[in-house]
Amino acid sequence: MIKIIQVHYVQQRILRLCFSDNSFGNYDLQPLIDRQTELVLALNDEGYFKRFYLELGALCWPNGLELSPSNIHQKLAAQHQLHYDNKVA
Repeated sequence: MIKIIQVHYVQQRILRLCFSDNSFGNYDLQPLIDRQTELVLALNDEGYFKRFYLELGALCWPNGLELSPSNIHQKLAAQHQLHYDNKVA
C-alpha cells in the first residue's frame, strides 16, 4: 500500500509529495479546487491551503478533507509526473 511520507509546499496550489515507494512528484490541486465542492472551497484561501498535514499516509486538511495517496500516485503516474529517487541507502 502506497503512503505519502513527506509533503512540501512548492507554490500556489502545488505540493511536492514523497511516497513510500521512493517516488515523488509535484501535485497540482487546482483541478480539484476548480470543482468547488464543499470540502475544497476552503483551499481557495492560501493560508488555509498551507495547513495540510499527513495522517496515516493520506494528505489531509483540518476540515476533514482527506486525499487518497494511492489515487494521487496513480494520477501522477498517468501524467508522467512521478519520479523515482535512485539513491541507495
